[in-house]
Amino acid sequence: MNCIMKIALLGYGKMGKEVEKIALERHHSIDLIIDINNMQDLNKTNLSKVNVAIDFSTPASAYANIKKCFEAQTPIVSGTTGWMDKYDEIIQQCLENNQSFFYASNFSLGVNLFRVLNKNLARIMNNHAQYNVQMEEIHHTQKLDAPSGTAITLANDMLPLIERKTNWKLNEESSKDILKITATRVPDVPGIHKIIYDSDVDVIEISHTIKSRKGLALGAVMAAEFIANKKGVFSMSDLLQMEI
Repeated sequence: MNCIMKIALLGYGKMGKEVEKIALERHHSIDLIIDINNMQDLNKTNLSKVNVAIDFSTPASAYANIKKCFEAQTPIVSGTTGWMDKYDEIIQQCLENNQSFFYASNFSLGVNLFRVLNKNLARIMNNHAQYNVQMEEIHHTQKLDAPSGTAITLANDMLPLIERKTNWKLNEESSKDILKITATRVPDVPGIHKIIYDSDVDVIEISHTIKSRKGLALGAVMAAEFIANKKGVFSMSDLLQMEI
């Protein structure tokens, strides 16, 4: 583990509280907590007092949070999804201004291993057009974006590998060229993702189920430890030292 850090938590919902718990267990300190009630405290003065920020806020606030961290020269780890339309702009700003940014749609080690499995299966199934592929994801009712960032990541991993699929769509009927994603929201489910290959004679299915948020929080804190003294753009591939 890296040296002890002073951490800013941007977003203090269930994930923010889980990150706080893991960070304290790893002997870091939480020196700034930002939620909807004190957004005015997210400023350059306060951010300059911490070593790294961890953002699990909302799709509406993530972009501004990241920019404020860049302005304060504060490395930031983001696990907030639903703002990817501005991702390329953030990457450009990070690189042009020599900042430090770590993004993952999912910080779970198991999910990232699942991504590797998903890619390998997609390569195999590209040659078996009798199987139509679709995805199902289930999350808790507090999750604001649909499909989940993880589902989008999994779909984008698959599309270049399955030539008969050109795009994904949410909650639409599956077709020859569309990868259908079904998103369901129910209480108290951290996250389930299923990839389903269905033919006239059988079904092949792989799935990943998160039992608790602890694994996600641990990955986020480890990401913060990883980038605290680095510059650039980083992902789980860098943290886990494996191609994902």
